[in-house]
Amino acid sequence: MSVAIVHEWLTFYAGSEKVVEQLCPVLEPTALYTLVDHLVQDRPAFLNDMAVKTSILQKLPFSRSKYRSYLPLMPFAIEQLDVTAHDLVVSSHHCVAHGVITRPDQLHLVYTHSPMRYSWDLQEQYLVESGISAKKIKGSFARLVLHYLRLWDRAAGQRPDYYAANSRFIAQRIRKYYGREATVIHPPVDVDAFTPNSGKREDYYFTASRMVPYKKILLIVQTFSLMPDKKLIVLGDGPENERIRREAGSNVLFLGYQPDLVLKQYLSQAKAFVFAAQEDFGILPVEAQACGIPVIALGRGGTAETVIDGKTGVLFSQQTIDSLREAVARFESIIHQFHPEEIRVHAEKFSIGRFRKEFAAFVDRCQSDFSQQ
Repeated sequence: MSVAIVHEWLTFYAGSEKVVEQLCPVLEPTALYTLVDHLVQDRPAFLNDMAVKTSILQKLPFSRSKYRSYLPLMPFAIEQLDVTAHDLVVSSHHCVAHGVITRPDQLHLVYTHSPMRYSWDLQEQYLVESGISAKKIKGSFARLVLHYLRLWDRAAGQRPDYYAANSRFIAQRIRKYYGREATVIHPPVDVDAFTPNSGKREDYYFTASRMVPYKKILLIVQTFSLMPDKKLIVLGDGPENERIRREAGSNVLFLGYQPDLVLKQYLSQAKAFVFAAQEDFGILPVEAQACGIPVIALGRGGTAETVIDGKTGVLFSQQTIDSLREAVARFESIIHQFHPEEIRVHAEKFSIGRFRKEFAAFVDRCQSDFSQQ
């Protein structure tokens, strides 16, 4: 059986690319279709085992650095990818990959990381944080484009035969925006790469992320700056870096960008990992738990499914300083309840092996159902 994978773009080796990497042993694809492929540095080996075919966007000016600027053209570009030579098409979707056009007798499965966030419930946040909302003409044009993308996205959402979602949170969004049901298969986390620290924990809280608004690193830094008796270490870089540093108290230490080895070192020795973003799933909180480290996280989105309140961490309800501060106080009052071995066992439920097994079963079930139609 000939299998193709459709993935929006190859520019960084990050979370969604790691999911595609783990799909390959299950599906054994012969080709990967993508809008643009500019992944040169740290290019993963799995991409060398199949043909990578790009869209018309690949040759447009600045497609390497400004590919996101071509968002209005992406629906058209994804529809021009010819995947009809394959028996099975599997889309890795967080933007337009689910809109690829397939034959009526061709099985099309989708693994959804998220429906197009900036077109639906995060539209206002996207416009405000990008500075577009304040500009009348540019803001009006952006809203018109997002309106068009919503119409296309809703229509494209009807094309696939079956959906899988990376969390119950995303399955709910698929139901609301596309009117489709989805099988929940949590993404693969390389828990074997993270091990509990056998030594004594250090007296600091830890967070790590790209410094962009929705990650809420600013909120974490502002909260800990009001608690000078508690040390916070922050790893990561990004557009908000300077602003966040200006808001920090003397008890906050910034490490900037660091390689994975440094991340693992600080993560494994922390008192707790702090996470305030509303993520679709959230890999880092699971990696922290794989180190046996409790997590203080927002109780919405994917972390509400991966962190057990009172057992593997503490959940807070609002993205506010007061809510996070109360969570830290609660964590310290029950810190004796958290056992590294139990936290580690919980993290193992999100392993790579579990993902492969569940996705293989999903494919078999869909093939059986499709053949009987």
